[in-house]
Amino acid sequence: MLSQLHDLDLQLLRIFITVVESGGFSAAQGELGIGQSTISTQMAKLETRLGFRLCERGKAGFRLTPKGEQVMAATRKLFGAIETFKGEARGMADMLLGELRIGVSEALDDQVLERLGAAIGRFRRRNQAVQFELVSAMPAELERRLLQDQLHLAIGYFSGTQAALDYRPLFSEQQRLFCADGHPLFERTDVSLDDLAACDLVQHPYRFEGARQPFQSGPSSARTEQVECSLAFVLSGAHIGYLPEHIATPWLAAGRLRALLPEEAGYRVQFHLTRHRGRQAGEVEVAFVEDLVGVFGKV
Repeated sequence: MLSQLHDLDLQLLRIFITVVESGGFSAAQGELGIGQSTISTQMAKLETRLGFRLCERGKAGFRLTPKGEQVMAATRKLFGAIETFKGEARGMADMLLGELRIGVSEALDDQVLERLGAAIGRFRRRNQAVQFELVSAMPAELERRLLQDQLHLAIGYFSGTQAALDYRPLFSEQQRLFCADGHPLFERTDVSLDDLAACDLVQHPYRFEGARQPFQSGPSSARTEQVECSLAFVLSGAHIGYLPEHIATPWLAAGRLRALLPEEAGYRVQFHLTRHRGRQAGEVEVAFVEDLVGVFGKV
């Protein structure tokens, strides 16, 4: 009784199906390139493996037994499935499969989002069937998810202090110091660093970790990590604060904001492409990084 299927069984089944399609042992010799006695021996092995007779052969001619008919049908299904598998396997050899989870920082410039979209477009034009997920979160949350293997990659303004993470520069963003109409400095033509020092500056503890911003103030009564919340504090007229230039632009055009000492107090924030050092990058991740590099430039 056949309990396991081995390579030898497949060989025997191929001989069997050729014999049936040829109409007998003698007719199958030319197709198989072996003698009739060898064919007979191989068929006997197959019948022994199966535990029952497949065909009648003799002076009356060749014909399948009822069980032989069933084995013939099953054999055709088997080899059809094998061919389907081989075709699908060949297709998968050059196909990117799996999932890709990317974290991105909040309040990105429209041009950055456009370039990110272009990178995704490049990736989608590859031979792929990948489940893609984008997650927007604060930098600390993105780093936490990377460390817990909940994300493959993250794009944001990170502190660079997590030893387990790899930080690669991707692009930079211009930051300037602003006040709004209603603030005492809004109408002043001569603003000094001493004037700024007397103001209530919005503290953005994570973004500016390491004192990278040129201007630091004393005690502050406003604190947030979100860009939109920083803007709200500044628009109150009670605080000055750093904002990305692209966030401030429409408010500047409307006459609601003013940049304070734009050259002295302004600076650029470096955004990074970040991943977990201890996790081996899969081919899907490697391919998407290539597409990011193609759009943003050398990473």
